[in-house]
Amino acid sequence: QVQLVESGGGLVQPGGSLRLSCAASGSIFRINSMGWYRQAPEKERELVAHFTFGGTTSYADNVKGRFTISRDNAKNTVYLQMNSLKPEDTAVYYCHGFMQINYGAATRTYWGQGTQVTVSS
Repeated sequence: QVQLVESGGGLVQPGGSLRLSCAASGSIFRINSMGWYRQAPEKERELVAHFTFGGTTSYADNVKGRFTISRDNAKNTVYLQMNSLKPEDTAVYYCHGFMQINYGAATRTYWGQGTQVTVSS
């Protein structure tokens, strides 16, 4: 039983900042990667930022220089610092984890329920 819990979303003015967090809880043996996706109305879900616990970080082109992903290994938590927010960043942001819950189990993908980010004046 693995749960990903997002927090930190809300309403912010254009140019403002938000910090999202995603904590993975439950019986987790190993985390390979965690990251963030977002989905705006009438659009497909897209990758925002991704951190491989082996040390690789990736960002979508339209958030590079504005968003920063980080982690706290002890807490099995990943963060997304979002600066210089634009109205087009408005979306539901979903936490994603790729992890193994027990020794011998398959590595699987898990999703949080999402947190709404609205950028509006």
